[in-house]
Amino acid sequence: MITAAQLRAARALLGIDQRELAEMSDLSVPTIQRMEASEDVIRGNVDSLMKLIGALDAAGIELIGEGAVSQDGGRGVRLKASAASGKTFRGRNSKTTTTRAA
Repeated sequence: MITAAQLRAARALLGIDQRELAEMSDLSVPTIQRMEASEDVIRGNVDSLMKLIGALDAAGIELIGEGAVSQDGGRGVRLKASAASGKTFRGRNSKTTTTRAA
């Protein structure tokens, strides 16, 4: 399973936009947009999800599940459970405080 947050983070790590990800995964831009707009776990047809995960894997992205350990080690980024539960934080360039909901 992949969450919308993981998808956005993966795209950011690769430094690509939604159009580039759509091309890499042979999906449409609106499909990528719908996936990224999901509340939590991305829902969609199995073929589309497999194309997406395959494209991310081919690009070097390892999806790490909740509580799982990275298989190959290496550097990575993971959101702490407390941050995902609605913790308030201040963005570096923002003047307002944002609350993230799980």
